[in-house]
Amino acid sequence: MKILIAEDDVMTRAVLQEMLTEVGTTHAVENGRQAIDLFTQALKERDPFDLVCLDIMMPEMDGQETLLRIRKVEDDLGVVDGLQVKVIMITALSDPENIKKAKVDGRCEAYLTKPIKMDQLLDQIKKLGLVVSLSY
Repeated sequence: MKILIAEDDVMTRAVLQEMLTEVGTTHAVENGRQAIDLFTQALKERDPFDLVCLDIMMPEMDGQETLLRIRKVEDDLGVVDGLQVKVIMITALSDPENIKKAKVDGRCEAYLTKPIKMDQLLDQIKKLGLVVSLSY
């Protein structure tokens, strides 16, 4: 599985990469603009990401805007329903407005609040059907 992590905090980014090495190859960026660039490039090269983990509060472009742009890139490049990348928002923001915006407007598949526990993250990835079994 190919995973894109967009997280501006160096320590959180490193922790997420460590957690996710068991289930795939991780590529990490520190803001939404970098995430869009890498996501678009991978899609154009026909080597798309299977999972994107997005923080909401990032510089240059926040996670909500990044999510909307990811969905637009998929639409523009003809990615059909059911084959879009799975997106997990991973953020400190747990208010209903941000959750609704991500799930309804941005069509993310999951929303987890920090601090993230490894079993919580891996369980969510399993629920998304990206892995069949995990040992943790």
